[in-house]
Amino acid sequence: MERFQIPLYLVALAVGATVGIGVPDAGPVAGHAVTPVLIVLLYATFLAVPFGRIGLALRDGRFLLGVLVLNFVLVPAVVFALTRVIADDRPVLVGALLVLLTPCIDYVIVFSGLAGGASDRLLAASPLLMLLQLALLPLYLWAFVGSDIVGVIDVAPFAEAFALLIVVPLILSGITQSVARRHRAGRVVASAMAAGMVPVMMITLAVVVTSEIDAVADQWSSLVPAALVFVAFLVVMPVLGVGVARIARYDVAATRALVFSGATRNSLVVLPLAVALPPALDLAPAVVVTQTLVELLGMVVYVRIVPMVIGGSANHAAVTGA
Repeated sequence: MERFQIPLYLVALAVGATVGIGVPDAGPVAGHAVTPVLIVLLYATFLAVPFGRIGLALRDGRFLLGVLVLNFVLVPAVVFALTRVIADDRPVLVGALLVLLTPCIDYVIVFSGLAGGASDRLLAASPLLMLLQLALLPLYLWAFVGSDIVGVIDVAPFAEAFALLIVVPLILSGITQSVARRHRAGRVVASAMAAGMVPVMMITLAVVVTSEIDAVADQWSSLVPAALVFVAFLVVMPVLGVGVARIARYDVAATRALVFSGATRNSLVVLPLAVALPPALDLAPAVVVTQTLVELLGMVVYVRIVPMVIGGSANHAAVTGA
């Protein structure tokens, strides 16, 4: 399954879109399943990252600095430039800014790992990314849109996402790793989760698309400009990510991880923020959903292309910073 993972992921995306559009009641049901399947996916991912490596990654200041510069200095400049084409459509602009200015803290770790990136370093960076996006998002919105939009920012979705998608699976994986060192049952669970990564990712992709595709299908003509902005973002960010990595002299695994960090956004976390916006901005949630769908397709491509473009061995210790 690992050999054919890309075609399998495309099949999962297609199945999710077909079910979401063809079965009207499937979207809300799938929406309730998104968080549980993400928890399972991240639990399986964290099982493959020994806790000792996470501790080492926390001390890799050079990588953490690169992630912060890319996401909070370069990304806002790129986002401002790209969104000028939709600046006259305020609901679309606000939705695009909400999602593009918030770096991903969850499935970026999974996709990066699939491409041979340093998942442990991204996991170590997640708390910083979460806190800084929460602090800086109001400032960016004030600068790009105006002060009236700042009042919609709510801490709750960010805190809940971090607790459910990072803390819970991290604790569970730590318990499993501890048990596996002493008992066969723990090793069986760890092996089963490692073997099931591709099916779990397929289920996750299908569930996310099923839950969100209907909102985009209903308003697709108004969302095309935003979709083009999101595609452009996915094209531009790897170039900047590689540039930062070369300046900082990262190894292959760190470079791949940085590229994924710059390209993936926190759509599943900011969607509740978009839903809570006033009626005048009612298109913003569909814009966020559009970004999710574009990004999922993009990540399937990234998993294949990034290892080809950023060549070399990524199998050595991914926390050396060499």
